[in-house]
Amino acid sequence: MERGMEMLFALFGGLAMFLYGMDRMSRALQRAAGDAMKRLLARLTATPLLGVLTGLAVTAVLQSSSAATVMVIGFVSAGLLELPRAVAVIYGINIGTTMTAQLIAFDVQTLVYPVLFLGFLLDFAARRPRWQAVGEAVFSFGLLFEGIDILGRALQPLAGQTVFLEWMTRVKESPLLGILLGLSMTMVVQSSSATIALLQNVARQAGPDGIHSVLGLAGAVPVLLGDNIGTTVTALLACIGQGKNAARAALAHSCFNLSGSLLAAVLLPWFVRLVELISPKGPELEVISRQIANAHTAFNVCCALLWLPFLPWMVRLVCALVPEE
Repeated sequence: MERGMEMLFALFGGLAMFLYGMDRMSRALQRAAGDAMKRLLARLTATPLLGVLTGLAVTAVLQSSSAATVMVIGFVSAGLLELPRAVAVIYGINIGTTMTAQLIAFDVQTLVYPVLFLGFLLDFAARRPRWQAVGEAVFSFGLLFEGIDILGRALQPLAGQTVFLEWMTRVKESPLLGILLGLSMTMVVQSSSATIALLQNVARQAGPDGIHSVLGLAGAVPVLLGDNIGTTVTALLACIGQGKNAARAALAHSCFNLSGSLLAAVLLPWFVRLVELISPKGPELEVISRQIANAHTAFNVCCALLWLPFLPWMVRLVCALVPEE
């Protein structure tokens, strides 16, 4: 009983540290970027492709798709960004948010403490607010990875638990259950990055044979798809009371992720095979985290490539769903 409580506290503590680090880093980067980030988002959207690249760049810098999406919705509501341009930026935001999973897949645990010290030093010694914000962002980046390490250590004892193995077997055998699990986790935590980090750590745990992942790539992808659907809830909440076009932008975000997830679920065996082809080869437990990160990136890049030529159709669809009075 005592062992179980200790593991539970470590699990929630690691998740809390990850979320706190992510939130602090995003806020600090927004302060460091200042109005330049807002001007970039508002101006560099002349063409759909440029809008996608702008959304990708902004989210890669802010490290928060929710913050970038809420920013876009605010611009649309204020009339600073036209709806077609906002939709293109949202496509790019979905690609940019995959950078977090890619970073997590690298083994950077030995660099965590130097990063924490460097961030503290910058924040403590800097006199200019912008450099203080940079120091806080670096320190928060270290906290984020320390939270990931705590999560991994907390999950290790679970790999030998019968109940945990039974649940993972069910998820592995039922893609629908995996999608619902990912959806519910992201709706509760309100961070797809956190749930994908948790998914990467769960998938790293060995199954009964001690060689293969307890979940495997085929079992992890449906959970990943559910994460992508669940992350649209933040945008839908942010558009409340913001006007018709803001609601349409948030709805375009939902349509983008929902349609892509349904298509990927239908083509699940082929999508898994594609991810295996573009991922490094090696023992499953060593490459599964990178495979999940690549699956996240491939999913959003493919969705953006599929939807980009049909951008006017997406705009018409959301305008039909949220018509003028």
